[in-house]
Amino acid sequence: MSDNINRRTVLTGVSTGIGLATIGAASADETQVQYIVAGGNPRQLEQAGYTVVHEITGANVYLVLGSEDGDPTAVNGVEAAFEDFAYGLDRPAEPTTAEAEGDLADEQWDKHLINAFDAHEYATGEGTRIGIIDTGVAHSHPDLGNVDRDASRTFVGWEESDHTGDVQYHGTHVAGIAAATGEAGVTGVAPDSEIVSLRTFPSEGPLLAGVGDTFLALDHAAEQGLDVVNMSIGSPPQPPQENQEGYRIARQRVVRSVAQRGTSVVTSAGNDSQNLQQGGWISLWGTLPRASSISATTENDELAEFSNYGANEISVGAPGAEILSTFDPDNDTDELSGELYASLSGTSMSAPQVAGLSALVSELEPNANVNQVENAIERGAEGNGRGDPETGAGRIDALETVTSLR
Repeated sequence: MSDNINRRTVLTGVSTGIGLATIGAASADETQVQYIVAGGNPRQLEQAGYTVVHEITGANVYLVLGSEDGDPTAVNGVEAAFEDFAYGLDRPAEPTTAEAEGDLADEQWDKHLINAFDAHEYATGEGTRIGIIDTGVAHSHPDLGNVDRDASRTFVGWEESDHTGDVQYHGTHVAGIAAATGEAGVTGVAPDSEIVSLRTFPSEGPLLAGVGDTFLALDHAAEQGLDVVNMSIGSPPQPPQENQEGYRIARQRVVRSVAQRGTSVVTSAGNDSQNLQQGGWISLWGTLPRASSISATTENDELAEFSNYGANEISVGAPGAEILSTFDPDNDTDELSGELYASLSGTSMSAPQVAGLSALVSELEPNANVNQVENAIERGAEGNGRGDPETGAGRIDALETVTSLR
């Protein structure tokens, strides 16, 4: 971390978030291909010549190695299979700097709009844990002293290793929106919640995260008993037929398994200004049962121009335009070295608002299941609750949500 930790410099920019990028086969070596398989069982896969590397708990989903010309769907019981591919990180536009004076809480329009500071009189996330599947989290940031470094993990190339921080700055920014402590500058929705960093992006080479690594991170989140996991990895819109492919089957099973173990899954809706309903397109994560898809709103309480939307696609809306949060001072751009705070835009920023609110609900209702947590957030949202195409049940209101539970 930079020694210049007292700087109150705020960066501004526009984030397109993390998008889905197919890169083809991810090869373990020159002869082996990484496959993700839904259905079947390890014994049958092994007998057919595949090596089962990982099994996702309770999902009947496997990460296996096989030959390049293999066809796992030919194995008895296998319903779907595909070669692993990756998410590509779309970096924010070049940020500009602006000096911020005094208490940065005054600059957090988003927390004031959703009444998060008022909600902290009733709940702060104490005793809850939030997983951040992303580029990692800078645990040494003065507002992120609540990162559980022992529980945090890195999943790259189907291998699990210890937490090492952020390899970019996206994950640090997302984590701060959900649960920054406010010790030095900014406060998250759930400042007393613990953060568990689940990094799925490599420290070297192209900034790409494999689907299999994301599955492993989700499985770890559930195994650790996290209350909620945030996935600011909204995919670009896809044609409806993609919903029938093996990728959906595997994702649906993994998310269902995670939810059944008590961990809520919150995802970003994507930043393509796309009508996912009437436009005939779907968001691959947002269409999944048990996963909340979050659109982005502005300081004027309107849908952000970049946000995807669509009836039956969006769970709720949340502030996502020009959101002030924590920034990794050891980021990957020389010109921004040492900066601690940034204002960025994207549905990547709206999703962790909801993840933080989920933690507040879990604090007040520790025995609530995933559906009950989601229902509480939707009931507390400011809207008509009738599946509005822009914000689903409405734009979240933290105070209304927590007071309705008391």
